[in-house]
Amino acid sequence: MGKLFGTDGVRGIANVELTPSLAFHLGQAGAYVLSKEQARPRIIIGKDTRISCDMLEAALVAGICSVGADVWKVGVLPTPGIAYLTRTLGVSAGVVISASHNPVADNGIKFFSAIGYKLPDVTEEEIERIVRQDAKPWPEISGKDIGRVIEVKDAERRYIDFLKSTMHNRRLDGLKVVLDCANGAASQVGPALLRELGVQVIPIFHEPDGVNINDRCGSTHMEELQQAVVRYGAHMGLANDGDADRLLAVDEQGRLVDGDRIMVICAMARKEKDLDWDPVVVVTVMSNLGLHQALKASGIRVVETQVGDRYVVEELLRSGATFGGEQSGHIIFLEYNTTGDGLLTALQLLSIVKDKDQPFSLLADQMKRLPQILVNTRVKGEHKDRLMRDAEILAKVKQASHQLGEQGRIFVRASGTESLIRVMAEGPDERMLQDLVRDVSDFVKQKDLALA
Repeated sequence: MGKLFGTDGVRGIANVELTPSLAFHLGQAGAYVLSKEQARPRIIIGKDTRISCDMLEAALVAGICSVGADVWKVGVLPTPGIAYLTRTLGVSAGVVISASHNPVADNGIKFFSAIGYKLPDVTEEEIERIVRQDAKPWPEISGKDIGRVIEVKDAERRYIDFLKSTMHNRRLDGLKVVLDCANGAASQVGPALLRELGVQVIPIFHEPDGVNINDRCGSTHMEELQQAVVRYGAHMGLANDGDADRLLAVDEQGRLVDGDRIMVICAMARKEKDLDWDPVVVVTVMSNLGLHQALKASGIRVVETQVGDRYVVEELLRSGATFGGEQSGHIIFLEYNTTGDGLLTALQLLSIVKDKDQPFSLLADQMKRLPQILVNTRVKGEHKDRLMRDAEILAKVKQASHQLGEQGRIFVRASGTESLIRVMAEGPDERMLQDLVRDVSDFVKQKDLALA
């Protein structure tokens, strides 16, 4: 068994790597660690629409109840909705069953603390240690001490009302939007939310059947949305991923607007409107150099952190900043929610488009994107850490960095959620970037095969 927790909980192929047995033990250990000393803990569980969620939910529920905690089941709901309910309903912790943007065969389990934040590494390590050692530090219970299961029937309504409250009674009438729900957790709540605020919504990929989540749709497959925006003459298109904690967009011309451009639009609008805002944006090392240039020119400071929205949140809390995110579309508005929230981001973006009364493309063009090449090299999961420490790979990356000089950059990182090594380079010369990334990626693949 490799390391259980990655950058976004425990991930794996459902019923192969992420088995019901593992889910049961994670439920036990997670409930114990997150609710020590509590007489009758309560833990919220929610999920996305993939077929394996019911199986894993049943195992998690059994594990949690077996250590004396009650389970509050909210059903299908976006990850940020579960974070919101966790921190507002006075429960001990929250659990989400989802593999986000991954294909249907995958699934994942991630925990939220009682105040709605993803767990710090030290807490995940404690849970993992109990699971690995098959330890049982909790007392055996029976009879009336076994946990109960309670259905939360108004979870979707609570989340919609929360999102609407962030609009401060403003409406979005007059906007026409194509919404790609990825056949995922936002398939019902997303269109309902926008319609209640006056948006003319054209939903696509909003009919989940258990196996079509993220299937050529959502924030990782934008082609259908790009075509639909032009076909329907919409002001813009919006795309969630499977658990709706991220958002990417499309302008009225059908051009992709990634998380970097969304952050630039939101940061510039806020600096112009809110004179009391401390103009700081927290991003990851994956953000394009064009973001840095655009924000610096507008007097907005940029702070970098490692990849993963949890690390963006940690830096926001450490520094006192309130806004940041990732190029992939995890955008955090910390004054409203404790994690990336695709629907909240959609409302913020739509509000700016409505206020500015300009084509979305003009707002997106406030940032000029430098050429950026990213190649994902599939490797064996157990090799990822060794490859990232390999002296020859590190030397190869250093050589490529020297060739780019001060005008560009290259770095290599292991995916925290998939068996991939990501090689990214950016700079002014796209042909050079392609050559360097291909050379490094091929070398990584060779080293992976040599370890087999």
